[in-house]
Amino acid sequence: MGTAVEGGRSGPRYVQIADEIVRQIRAGVLKPGDMVPSESELVERYGVSGGTIRKAMVEVRASGLVETRHGKGSIVKDRPPVRHRSSDRFRRSHRQGGKAAYLAESAQSGATAKVSVLYIGPMEAPEDAARRLGVPVGTQVLARRRLYFRNGTPVETATSYLPWDVVKEIPELFAENPGGGGIYARLEDHGHEFGEFVETLQARPASKVEASELALSPGAPVVHLIREARTTAGLVVEVCDTLMAADQFVFEYRIPAAD
Repeated sequence: MGTAVEGGRSGPRYVQIADEIVRQIRAGVLKPGDMVPSESELVERYGVSGGTIRKAMVEVRASGLVETRHGKGSIVKDRPPVRHRSSDRFRRSHRQGGKAAYLAESAQSGATAKVSVLYIGPMEAPEDAARRLGVPVGTQVLARRRLYFRNGTPVETATSYLPWDVVKEIPELFAENPGGGGIYARLEDHGHEFGEFVETLQARPASKVEASELALSPGAPVVHLIREARTTAGLVVEVCDTLMAADQFVFEYRIPAAD
């Protein structure tokens, strides 16, 4: 959140205070609907001037976690998590209805979603993606990297790796907006019928770079999700490497009990 110049390795004092308030919100110490302590309370708590606290609160408001109400102060926003219903979120009917999974799920939770495209173009396949795609490391693939926002706050990054031989004849996949239903709909339009999606999840602390990208406190919990999109012919046509702010998502699975 702020630029660390003067004031030591952790940055100016107001940035340190802002980071601590944000950590309290993300950890649930300050819950949705709670009032952030008043300026006078924060001055007494931290032993700093009112000007320093006002600068800190500018940083806190920039995080998107609080809203300021005239005459009342700053209130922690209600942030119900996006619910990932992994057993049906990639149903063909959703794609045919023009719904991309993240946008549809965000709308269901009452949130305003936005997707920012960071990069689309050729890239050498990294080791894990290459292994999952069944190609040598360094093979040229199409990479699509996105940053997802929810109510103005970054909550997820995702990079899709797609085999070049599969996508080179699908111009929509090189466009920022591939059209209704997203890239899966375009792949199916060109004969790649999906048979299953396989997801691997790991919870871990965010690295310094990841925390910065998702506006998290250093070491905040994230969920690292890797998805393979497999066709009925057994071909992996996409590997999606996703990092999610853990407090923003709930994962729901339905597991058949039959043989």
